[in-house]
Amino acid sequence: MPAKGIGKARAVALRTRLLAAMLGPLLGAAAIIGIGGATLIADVVRRTNDRVLGGALGAIAETVQVERGEVTLDLPPAAFGMLENSERDNVYYRIAVGSELLTGYADLPAPDPATMAVDQPRFRFARYRDQGVRIAEVKRMLPRIDRPVIVQVAETLDNRKTLARRLTIALLLGEVALVGVAILLLRPALGWSLRPLARLRRSVEARDASVRPDFSPLDAGPLPNELRPLATAFDHLLAQLDKATGGVRRFTADASHQMRTPLSVLKVQIELARRGSSAALDEIADAVQRLERLVTQLLALARAEEGGVSPPLETVDLKEVSAAVIGRLINQAIQAKVELNLDAREDETYLVQAHRTLVFEIIANLIDNGIRYNRHGGSVTITLSRDPDHVTLTVGDDGPGIPPAYHDKIFERFFRVSGQTGPEGTGLGLAIVQSAALRIGASVAIADGGPGTLISVRFATGR
Repeated sequence: MPAKGIGKARAVALRTRLLAAMLGPLLGAAAIIGIGGATLIADVVRRTNDRVLGGALGAIAETVQVERGEVTLDLPPAAFGMLENSERDNVYYRIAVGSELLTGYADLPAPDPATMAVDQPRFRFARYRDQGVRIAEVKRMLPRIDRPVIVQVAETLDNRKTLARRLTIALLLGEVALVGVAILLLRPALGWSLRPLARLRRSVEARDASVRPDFSPLDAGPLPNELRPLATAFDHLLAQLDKATGGVRRFTADASHQMRTPLSVLKVQIELARRGSSAALDEIADAVQRLERLVTQLLALARAEEGGVSPPLETVDLKEVSAAVIGRLINQAIQAKVELNLDAREDETYLVQAHRTLVFEIIANLIDNGIRYNRHGGSVTITLSRDPDHVTLTVGDDGPGIPPAYHDKIFERFFRVSGQTGPEGTGLGLAIVQSAALRIGASVAIADGGPGTLISVRFATGR
């Protein structure tokens, strides 16, 4: 039967989650590297071509001279040869003295000479003849010439764009290849990394094939640090299950053993009743009564030892619960000729943090024991006392008492003091008291000496 909640909402596989967690940052890093690489490529292409364009500009500017008061120049073919490329970019130039064109393309966008430094080449992008161009320009001041000489060389951008595009594509292809190889390598790497988890799963699944429940610790081999807390928690759960099932097995065995005697008596007496024995009916009634008490005690013990979350604590008045228990057991005390007394101050409250049902079980079993193992004409006294932090409930009787040698065993289930007089009990009363007290954080103790039996239960106050 599937566990509650499993299968209702399918979670993403752990392998897929890990793969996504690794690929996400990898793809993000690839995108950042691609953007940064494209920016760097554009800058490198620009700087490289600007260096060639600047060389051509310098070669032309050096030929500008003054002869007999006139500006002359000799355009070197090598200067334009430097700008030749496979994309056959168009090359334009313009040399002007002030606003007067000396040679070149008159409509090439002219700069403002006032914004230029002398002999300092400058580069800029512009639009010329419906094309993007890169212009290199320099301002020179010649002797005996009062106007600046502006030299400009421009080229179109086809070669730059082609080179940048090729380099960017190469970068992207490299990144795609890198991510593809990473994906191919990540899957087997993840499989290797998840092997300890697979071993742990197989170790758990192997328990399903066992005929008997196996609550021994898991044997999944060496585990990484991340899986050790999970294996430890599972082993702790197995130990709790082993303890719980062990308690159930012991409880079942003890209950069946204890119920076998009254059931055997019932079988014998029923057979005798069929033969006409009138005393058999009394024996049957007594056996039924003992069996009923045993079943009641077993149910009370099961309730007191009930696993799981402890019951929520509430404020309980011990005086009120003690009076209610006395009212419940008064007829039993009268039949046994035992007097029940409640010793508590009228002006005092005895509030504790506990659970009323379990407190009722504790007091009822202590008084029941006091009545059963008492002498005729004896008494059972419930005494309540308190200090700032605790309230102590003490139940004492006038019976034969319990020898100190048995004080360590009386809280064991089905234990009876040998040779004790009085009606036969189940040996569960004090086990119920101990279990119920543990569930609500109370402590139980038995007095070491004195007449009769004196058992005290210490509760935390309700303040």
